[in-house]
Order: sequence, then C-alpha cells, then structure tokens
Amino acid sequence: MKAPERYHDFQKDISGCGIFGVIHKKRGLIPGQMPIAAMTCMHDRGNGLGGGFAAYGIYPEHDDKYCFHMMCDGEAAIEGSEKLLRAYFDLHHFEPIPTRRVLSIPRPPRFNRYFVTVPEKPVNEFSELAEEDYVVAVVMKINTSVGGAFVVSSGKNMGAFKGVGFPEDIADFFRLEEYSAYIWTGHNRFPTNTPGWWGGAHPFTILNWSIVHNGEISSYGINRRYLCEHDYLCTMMTDTEVVAYELDMLIRKHGLSWEMAAKCFAPPFWDEMERMDADDRELYTALRATYGPAMLNGPFAILVADNTRLMGLNDRIKLRPLLVAEKDDMVFMSSEESAVREVCPELDRVWMPKAGEPVIVDLEG
Repeated sequence: MKAPERYHDFQKDISGCGIFGVIHKKRGLIPGQMPIAAMTCMHDRGNGLGGGFAAYGIYPEHDDKYCFHMMCDGEAAIEGSEKLLRAYFDLHHFEPIPTRRVLSIPRPPRFNRYFVTVPEKPVNEFSELAEEDYVVAVVMKINTSVGGAFVVSSGKNMGAFKGVGFPEDIADFFRLEEYSAYIWTGHNRFPTNTPGWWGGAHPFTILNWSIVHNGEISSYGINRRYLCEHDYLCTMMTDTEVVAYELDMLIRKHGLSWEMAAKCFAPPFWDEMERMDADDRELYTALRATYGPAMLNGPFAILVADNTRLMGLNDRIKLRPLLVAEKDDMVFMSSEESAVREVCPELDRVWMPKAGEPVIVDLEG
C-alpha cells in the first residue's frame, strides 16, 4: 500500500478516467447499485489502477460526529493512527470497515472507521484552532507522521471508499451495494503522471469535501506550494489532491461562494475580461490577482460534493467531457451519457455545460 518511492519515474499514458455523480434533491436515498452500474458501464475509461466512490448520508446514527476512514498497511500503522486519534479527539465508536475478499485485489490494506468529536477544551498544539481547522490539522499530522497510514475521509455523515482496481472491484471489496446515500460520486482512474496506488485513487477528500477528476492538473506544482503556505500538506502524490484542499481553503476559510471558487479554478481569459462591463472586469481582475496560484491549468472535468450539494466544472476550453441530466428529483453528472442511461434510461433533460461554467445542484430545504 505504500506510495512508490520513485514515483516521478513513471511513464505517462494518454488520459482516460471516468466520473459519475448523482444527487437526490429531496434527500431520497439512492442504493449503491446505481453508481456501481454507472461506473461499470465506463469500465474502458480506466485501466484497473484506481477506482473509488464517495457517499453522503450513510451514517445517520452518527451524523454529529466526524468519521475518519483510515487506510493502514499493517498493525504499526493502525496503532500509530489510533494513538493520535485518541490523543486529539474524543473517540465514540470504531470498527473495521466491512469488506469482502475479491480475487482481483490480492493484498489490500486494512480499513477502519472512527467516529470522533473535538474535545470541549483540547490540550495540545492545535487547541487554539477553530473546530474544522483543528480536524484538518490532525488529518495533516496523521498523513505526514504515521508511516503507512492515510486518512481516506474525515467528514460528517459521509465516507470515501477507494483503492487499486476497477470501480466495480472496489465496490465489491467494500460491499457498497449495502449502502444507500443521497449523493454519490464515482471514479474510474487511468493514471497519467503518477503510478496507481491505494492512497492515490480518487475521491480526494478533506472534511465534508470530496472531489473526483478526469484530466490533468498541470499546475499541480504551484498549487501545492500555494497550499503549503496555508498549512495544507499534499502527501498522496496525485495532482487531484490539491483541488480538495483548495476548495476547503477558498470556500470554508476564505468565504468565497461556490461560483466564485469555480471562477478561481477556471477564470475567464484576459481578452474575455476586457469585453466585460466595468464591475465584472474589476471583480475578475481582483480574483486573478488574489488567487492566481489557485488557478487550475490543464484539461479537467471535476465533480465536487459536500453534504448539501453537487457541482460539476470543466476547464476553460472544455478539453474533457462532462454531461448533466435530470430525472424528477435526481440530477446526474457523468463523463458519458451511456452511463446515465444505464441507470436511468428515461431522462427529462440532458445537456453539456459550457466550458468553465459550474453546474451546482443544491439539496432542497
């Protein structure tokens, strides 16, 4: 499960990847079979080196607690991560994440989940931080100080399930057909610049944020350095990780709207800004000046979720496919229409979002 030591010596392949997301606007629970079937339909968009899912609404009995999904490559990693979790949190419940044996996954890491809350008066180096900043700081500490242990997800009433394999293999391994959620995202990986390994599979998460991505973040270097200045440490050796942390920083910490965060990721071109009216030109000039290091270069289609909404976004010239469809109270986002039709043959509306224009779907109420 350990990250390859010479991960830079990886021969680049042509980018594939498949993404799928579905949200029920009235919080109706969607069985896991739906995202599994959709991702299975896009089997050929991956190469078996990464698959994963994020699900929201799966822990209603613990919805007031942070759920840490932990990936560990052995007993030492489990003991080390548990020691830190007990030191920094009040631990209310923990258990192995249910899995089953899958022939295509011969030597998987071990997965546990821990439901925790921040102590009322913590006594440690993070005690002065606000609650969510405190949780982020502990995630960074585990990922950088406990060998062979990684935090897969750390939000409330949600969880991420990922690993090396095709998405249907990962779903089978984690028994995802036993879960139901009101938001699902899925990913089929075709690694481009980095090798496939368990921690490098999608989704990438922090707190309630999850991100799946098709394409390439060629600005990874400057994005990573920018995040380091704000106490986010990238340890998964995959370009998409920066997007999850930038979302947390821009929206939660800096107070930007989702629409403005999307414009930081995929801002208008300078010549477009010159044709805007004075107010819009001033706004986007300020965004470019303030958040230039957060801009995402390269071809991408991303799906972003938290506990209340789902967003799809393309790069500024739409170099990766992204489709949106509606049926009654459900909204689908996918790399391919075939994947949506596989799970919902009759649709009310289907369209392709414009380049750089986010599609944001909120839960009602």
